Amino acid sequence: MDQLKLAALDQEDLAVISAQVQDAVLKVGDIRFLPREGRLLLVMNRFAWDKALGRQARNLERRRAALSFARVSNVKSIRIGQHNKDAVLSLLAIDFSETEAPAGQVTLHFSGGAAIGFDVECIEAQLADLGAAWATEHMPHHEA
Repeated sequence: MDQLKLAALDQEDLAVISAQVQDAVLKVGDIRFLPREGRLLLVMNRFAWDKALGRQARNLERRRAALSFARVSNVKSIRIGQHNKDAVLSLLAIDFSETEAPAGQVTLHFSGGAAIGFDVECIEAQLADLGAAWATEHMPHHEA
């Protein structure tokens, strides 16, 4: 199996992870903040952009993946009903704004204007596929 495993230690690395999780879908209940560990975890179904480019629609796939951020504090959300654990979110992008190097704020942007923002001591993120891929007939698209 050719499972994706990426680490981000700077803004450029985080941009690569952002590209790989664009259009991932996840449930609100699949997001966990572990304050004692300073860790934010998200389990998602990511669209495999790394496999989709230049291929026919019949070869499109999704993969279950885990995205983890370390050294996290001050997590806040906008337009996300935390009581509705089955609500589905579509991840659009991940941004980083530096405050006092190497610290900053990470923002996870979801469709519908929803977002999760949090402070980090530094960028320390990991993305790892969790298992086999499954086929999908639909490539995500965005209207301009």
